[in-house]
Amino acid sequence: MTGEKKPIIQLHNIVKRFYIGQPNELEILHGIDLEVYEGEFVAIVGESGSGKSTLMNIIGALDKPTEGSYILDGIDITAAPDSALSSLRCRKIGFVFQTFNLIARTSAVKNVELPMLYGGVSGAKRTARARQLLELVGMEQRMGHQPNELSGGQKQRVAIARAMANDPAVLLADEPTGALDSATGRVVMDLFHKLHKEQGKTILLITHSQELAAECQRIITIRDGRIIHEAKGGRGA
Repeated sequence: MTGEKKPIIQLHNIVKRFYIGQPNELEILHGIDLEVYEGEFVAIVGESGSGKSTLMNIIGALDKPTEGSYILDGIDITAAPDSALSSLRCRKIGFVFQTFNLIARTSAVKNVELPMLYGGVSGAKRTARARQLLELVGMEQRMGHQPNELSGGQKQRVAIARAMANDPAVLLADEPTGALDSATGRVVMDLFHKLHKEQGKTILLITHSQELAAECQRIITIRDGRIIHEAKGGRGA
């Protein structure tokens, strides 16, 4: 599937250490090489302590590697000043978290507008796009509801709409069904498949679930800070 597609994520020899130079220096990632191409749906699988959360933070430009290079949609993240990272995250990455991270006492439509507010989009355009995205995720009847008036699955759908707000290059979903029951989790995964198929979104799913990973096109297994296996998933095309 990579024939005419360009790489969106290029990680080369990514090393991450903490407590650098101290007696208790700890190396979490030991030379990760990974490319993700435009329009791919990729799962990164690993148990707790495997290093997948550290890797996610680097891919999400929430942290920088100690060594190695990271190119995100043509931009060298490792060379970017820290002051530029928040703007890059806002424009290039849509985050979906296990805990939803919605703003309390704020309507669904205003939650979805928030990344566009930071992105400098005008008020009328923000509201129109937020409404459009909430319709896309099946939340058109709940636009004025606050998070405490929504179920877990509804909150996650609002969070996915918010992640799409600035039309990011990558959707980064960290255990997005972890706080949901299996039926609601199924709805959320179906929504990711819809965004992948109909919107052509590049999606990275961080999960410990082999069952969810098997639905993706490609499965990257990480253990002890190294990629130990790569395989095609059930929808590998």
